[in-house]
Amino acid sequence: MATAELLDQVRPPSSATRAVIGVLTLWQRDLLRFWRDRTRIAGGLAQPLLFLAIFGAGLSPWMGRLGGATAGPDYVQFIYPGIIGMSVLFSSIFSAVSVVWDREFGFLKELLVAPIPRWSIVVGKALGGSSTSMLQGLLLLVLAPVIGVGLSLRAILVLIPLLFLLAFALSSIGLVIAARMRSTEGFGLVMNFLVTPLLFLSGALYPLNNLPSWLLVLTRLDPVTYGIDAIRRIVLASTGVPQPLIDQLGVSLFGRPLDPALDALLVLALGLVLIVVAARQFERQD
Repeated sequence: MATAELLDQVRPPSSATRAVIGVLTLWQRDLLRFWRDRTRIAGGLAQPLLFLAIFGAGLSPWMGRLGGATAGPDYVQFIYPGIIGMSVLFSSIFSAVSVVWDREFGFLKELLVAPIPRWSIVVGKALGGSSTSMLQGLLLLVLAPVIGVGLSLRAILVLIPLLFLLAFALSSIGLVIAARMRSTEGFGLVMNFLVTPLLFLSGALYPLNNLPSWLLVLTRLDPVTYGIDAIRRIVLASTGVPQPLIDQLGVSLFGRPLDPALDALLVLALGLVLIVVAARQFERQD
């Protein structure tokens, strides 16, 4: 067979195949970097544990049982889902710093000229950041028996995709910002400015009811609110807290209590919008 005929038979992969390869490669790269960086894993656990120990031990004697009922959770049990959400928040948003590092070291330029769609770079990065952040959040589930939270297998199976969705939306926020950043110092400054209100408005550390109107509006604009509300509803329900009490401690919208499915839908919608925005920004990269 002639060489020309052989070359005709070797067709380049389609655009969809190249996109899948790009997504999977970047996804795998982030997972490997996470697995090999044990310091990062330990550091990601230290901060949530510090919050749980200090806030829990300091405020629990004063708060008693929340909801005014003996069946209500104590303060440590109440903030435990918030601490899981906080772990996902920090690790998801700061995972996007790898984009800035890749830009500084020239790897991003190689990706941008590679024969893969640019949106696949964004999706691969978002999936990598989401997976590692979800694992960070899942590691905290081992503390459940220690603080008196009973997690059923069903609750754990529901929490896994929920943590991934929350991590995906927050990683997308980080990617939108990282697409415009040129230095890790600038990225860190913006992220620290952003993460603090996202955390304190999310209800991770206190119930979001009976707040001033202006503060109530801000909490409902915070996407982390819905992720933590869904985690809290699942954890408290699995612990045996009555549903009316969960609704009393949970987030309501337009006077109606939310449920985990609606919370997850809102988080997913935000994540999809932001990933499209991030992909458009990468399309404009030089």
